[in-house]
Order: sequence, then structure tokens, then C-alpha cells
Amino acid sequence: MSSAYDNLSPTKQALLALKQMRQKLAAYQEPIAVIGMGCRFPGASNPEAYWQLLKEGQDAITKVPPQHWDIEQYYDSDLNAPGKICTPYGGFVPYLQEFEAPFFRIAPREATSLDPQQRLLLEVSWEAIENAGIAPQQLMGSPTGVFVGICSPDYWHQLLSREFTTIDAYLTTGNTHSLASGRLSFHYGFQGPSISLDTACSSALVALHLAIQSLRNQECTMAVVGGVNRLISPQASINLSKSRMLSPDGRCKTFDDNADGFVRSEGCGVILIKRLSQAIADRDRILAVLKGSAVNQDGRTSGLTTPSSLSQAEVIKQALNNSQVESEQISYLEAHGTGTSLGDLIEVEALSKIFNARSPTKPIVLGAVKTNIGHTEGASGIASLIKVILALQHQSIPRNLNLNQPNTQIDWQNLPFTLPDRAISWARSEQPRIAGISAFGFSGTNAHVVVEEVSLPSEPKADKQTSLIEILTLSARSEKALQQMIADYTKYLSSHPDLSLGDICFTANTGRSQFNYRLAILANSTAELLAKLNQITNGNTPVNVWEGKAKISENLIDTQSLAQDLPSRQEALATLAQQYVTGGNIDWSGLYGKTNYHKITLPTYPFQRQKYWF
Repeated sequence: MSSAYDNLSPTKQALLALKQMRQKLAAYQEPIAVIGMGCRFPGASNPEAYWQLLKEGQDAITKVPPQHWDIEQYYDSDLNAPGKICTPYGGFVPYLQEFEAPFFRIAPREATSLDPQQRLLLEVSWEAIENAGIAPQQLMGSPTGVFVGICSPDYWHQLLSREFTTIDAYLTTGNTHSLASGRLSFHYGFQGPSISLDTACSSALVALHLAIQSLRNQECTMAVVGGVNRLISPQASINLSKSRMLSPDGRCKTFDDNADGFVRSEGCGVILIKRLSQAIADRDRILAVLKGSAVNQDGRTSGLTTPSSLSQAEVIKQALNNSQVESEQISYLEAHGTGTSLGDLIEVEALSKIFNARSPTKPIVLGAVKTNIGHTEGASGIASLIKVILALQHQSIPRNLNLNQPNTQIDWQNLPFTLPDRAISWARSEQPRIAGISAFGFSGTNAHVVVEEVSLPSEPKADKQTSLIEILTLSARSEKALQQMIADYTKYLSSHPDLSLGDICFTANTGRSQFNYRLAILANSTAELLAKLNQITNGNTPVNVWEGKAKISENLIDTQSLAQDLPSRQEALATLAQQYVTGGNIDWSGLYGKTNYHKITLPTYPFQRQKYWF
């Protein structure tokens, strides 16, 4: 049976085949949009706090908290002391032992056997999805992929060190790294690829590389990408201390003359990514664009964990080629930058192979976030990426800490690099700002990602203070959580008074899951909304505010009439508010179908944790 293709002349067949090949190539090179992100890093519980830490040049390194291990028992400044760690410092995030298990439908006994790394991934992925202005339950059954970098087996080892009689039915599912991604897919109902991987310090960026490929191959329509690390037991730190990899004073002195090792840290970062065309079609808030990436291996070097400048240079070159970006277009590089004397030298040597032709009058800035928060190991690549995205948004490159004397073994004067000993302006210009991010695992696996600022045609913005009355809905799984959410919104709007009321309500109403404890507020302006939130916080109930515990209904409440009947908008919204707090399942499309409201950053869910520990 002949097809239309068979009826074409050989010349037309060849032209059609060439067109199809070009379409496939264009799809494979399509930029990827970052549409949401969440994070927990030392000294920072969310992206906004992370930027404040970086902007202010804060050092987030502290002494090891007692919940992790007894540093008095394990610390000894003598590098040769058996069973000891040469530094009492590290970077830590709170709530090691605490978690809101019921929120994620996890039984208490299972939660006790659940690796704190999986707990962090559940919480931070939820925050990243909300940050994107997406209600998590909307993604149930979607071809969303999950790609997670994870290395540490600390909790697994802790549980296995107990008597065999304590082993329960949840030990393996709670600690096997494959479940770090699988549990996310299970909880949200994602049906795209779900992969956990360990390439040591490059894990998160390798996960991102695989996610980019999966999106371009149309294996998934969206991907959740992250990295996580928890420090729970001292054994690995003892090993790294004996290997002379740790800095005795607990500071990463990247590219400094006194670089003497890294400091171990915890952290978790998660981003949401889509193909750029899809993100534009879905009217997502685009934070940055991933142009391309590459991964390779050192192969045989002088030692198993010794890096290769040739391989590092090659992975950067390949990432630039894959991104269709010239080296001259790069203005900022977020280095792997662990602060080891050998590693720093090799990394600069690799960079010089790629960027040596660049004019010294336009040097590339070399940043190193490990000087602020330490080395988060499996999460380090995502910590670097989120830093770069924030720097693009705020048009400023934060300074590197612990930089007193640039490494004198490096000929800085004849290299096209500059080290930021102070914040450096990174303002928009006619040329798009493009950055590169490196992550090199001591496994020998290297990764590099190229990131570009968002340069899309601007849409008309909603008025900051709309003349229309709007409805804000908030909900939580408990009364305590709802009160915390009200407090969070009050604090956030107090520090962001210029936000559009329409954008606030649109994001909160359409971009959050709905729970039983509910609040609905009518307001004409952001100032009025904030005033009412303050009154509620002080125990009062203002006019046009409703609160209640709902039994959620499956029946959708149509809001189409609200968009068509503006004269009775206040009365209609009041009716809608009352229906909402009694369990109404609102179809917001009728209310927002013809508006130009935008998704914005708002507070994420306030988890109510309790202790789950063996």
C-alpha cells in the first residue's frame, strides 16, 4: 500500500527527509526553562533566604550539632590521631530528626526508618512545585520525570548497626537510593522516568543533564531535578580526614593561597524544568534558561580520585558546543571550587584551555558558593545552579569568601579570569548574560551546564493595585499550619508591599493544593489584604473574611458567571468564599480565563514536624 511519501519525486523525498531531520535536531537543541525552585542550604531555608546569605557574604559554617554526632568525642587537631576528625566544623540544615509524616501519607513507623535525605526531597520538591505556581495534585498521572543526585548512606549505616531484631519492613524502602526518586514519583503520581544516581560531587548536575535529554527526547513533559546530602554519622568524615581532604579550620578557601581542603555540608535543592516552548505555552514563570550540558569521565589518571584537566576542559567544550554558545559569550563561571590545593590548580588549568583566547579586558568572573556554605557533595551542583539563577535575577554576582591572597601558583595576570572579592554588578545589556556551572566528582565523572538569562518579549503586567475586588484562599492540613501560613503571608506581604493583588490571589488560588482547614478573604488592594491578615493574626475577624474546617467536595463550582457578571462581583465572590470554606472545589478557570495575572513567588506550605528517629 503506497503512501503520499512514495508518490513524491526522489528530490522531494530528500527535501522532506532533510526537513524532518532539521526538526528533530531543533527539538534536541531546544532550550530548557527553569520554572520553579526550592532549597535548604546551611543558613538558608528557601531561595530568597539563600540570596540574602549570598548577597550579604555570610559564612554559614558552624560546629557540628549534637544531633549529628558528639564532636568532642571525634574531633582532634592531630591529623594522625586514629578514629578522629581534624575539624569540628560543617554546614548543616535544621530538622534532621523532625518531619511531617502525615502530610506525605507516611505512617509513623515507616517515617522512623525513612532516610532524612528522602524526607528533605519530599519537602523541598513540594516547595519547588509551589514556587512554580503549580498545585501538586494537578500533576497526578502526568508524564513528569524525577532525576535525583544522592550519595550519602549514613542513615542506612546507622540503622544496620543496630541489632538485627530491630530491622522492620521499611528499612530497605526507606534507605535504598533508588527510592529517593521513586518515592517522589509515587507520592505525586508522576509517570515519567524516575532515576536516582550517584557520581559523587557531580551527582546533581549529572541528574540535570539526564533530565534535559529526557525532555528533549519527549520522554517527559516536565522534570523534577534535585540533589540532596545529609551528614548523620562521623565515619565518612574520619575517612576524608585521613585522606587529607578536609580543611582543619572548616572553610573552603577556593582559589586562595591557603586552600587546604573542603568542609562537608548538608543541603537539598530542587528545580522544575520544561521545554521552553511548553513553558511559554503554559504561561509559566521562567526563571532562567538551560542552553545545554555535557558529561564525561576522567578515565585513567595518576590516582583513582585525581582529577584530569584535559577531561574537565573537554566537558566544558562539549557543553558549549551542545548549547551553541561561544566561549566569548560566557561572562560568569560558577566553579566546582572545593578549595583543595591540587583541585583548584587543575580546575583553573582546565578553564584556561577553553578561555585562553579571551581578551583580558573582559575577564570571566569565577564564583565559588562553597566558600559560603561548604561542600554539599551530592547537592553541590544544584546549589551552584540556584546561586547562578539568583545572581541573574538580581543582576549581581556575590563575592567569594575566604579570599585573602589569590593562589600564587596560578598566573592570574595572564589569565582571563577575575575573582570576586566584592559583589560585582551583572546588569542586563544588549548581549544575553550566559554562565557556565561545573561539577566534578571524585568518581571521575564531570558535568558542565550552560545557563542563560530569560530574554522573552514582556507581557502587559497586571495593575499593582487592581480596582477589582479579589478573593484570596488559603488552606492547610491543620489549624496550627493554617495559622502559621497566615503569619507567613503577613510577613511576606509586609516586606513585598508592591506585589499586585491580582497576582497574589491568582497564584495562591490556582497554584496550591487544597486542604481541609480553610480561609477566604475579599480585598480591593494589597494594602487592604495585608491589613486584614494582620487583624486575623491578632485574633480578630474582619468583614468579608471566612474561615472553617471543610469536608472537601469532588463537585466543581463553576466561576464562569463571575467573569461575565462584574457588577455583582463582590456578592458573587462572597458566595464563592463561603462555598470554599465549607469544602467547595473551585474551578478557577472561569474567573481567570481572560485576565493577565502572573504566577509569582509566595510563601510555601509550613510543615508541622515532629520527631521520627530510631
